[in-house]
Amino acid sequence: MLRDATEASRNYGVLDVFHGRALVGPRTYMNIRAVLALTAAATLLIGGCANYDTRLTNSSVKYLGVGETVVSPEAKEDLAMRKSYWDGEGIDGAPSVVIDLTKQTASFYKGDKLVGVSAISSGREGYDTPTGKYKILQKNQNHVSNLYGDFVDASGNVVQKNVSSKDPCPPGAKFQGSPMPYFMRVSNAGVGMHQGFLPGVPDSHGCIRMPEKMVKIFWDNAPMGTPVTIIK
Repeated sequence: MLRDATEASRNYGVLDVFHGRALVGPRTYMNIRAVLALTAAATLLIGGCANYDTRLTNSSVKYLGVGETVVSPEAKEDLAMRKSYWDGEGIDGAPSVVIDLTKQTASFYKGDKLVGVSAISSGREGYDTPTGKYKILQKNQNHVSNLYGDFVDASGNVVQKNVSSKDPCPPGAKFQGSPMPYFMRVSNAGVGMHQGFLPGVPDSHGCIRMPEKMVKIFWDNAPMGTPVTIIK
């Protein structure tokens, strides 16, 4: 029936959708309600087979969390960039940063104008990022943590992941600190902004992780002494 209706529209160029019929001959009509029903059913079937996450188009969803549809670091980085932007080129004004732990964002200002926003991952429960008013005290593009990392053997193979330098070290292993590229220290307690993995929830040991593209922009535009305010 679907093929017949298609041929009809090709041969005669007429489809009377207002009356639910297709013209298939000079004086002959064919009801296409059944055709439309079959088409709708086929569309529904195809949609039911697709792995489609409606949260991606739901404006009330700000970010996907851990263990959900999107799991790869690359995919999560892409999601982080969807809520991140920079529009500060050619704009003058003293730089400042406001980090919102509830929204999981870092906002960059020039003067009183908001020119950029980055998704972040702040400290998880038990390692909460402290609120307060700070400023950038140190910048180290190739910073390595002296507190958290992995235990590795003499060949550099990981023996135990995600450890503290204070944990007992297995025989023959040594502590290797986690890389923290584009580190911008804001407190003497070791808290700072740096490039890192964003799972969509607070997950760090207290630092503010940012996606690579955005942390580079913040690094380039935030000199030493830039005010940083952390709020909840």
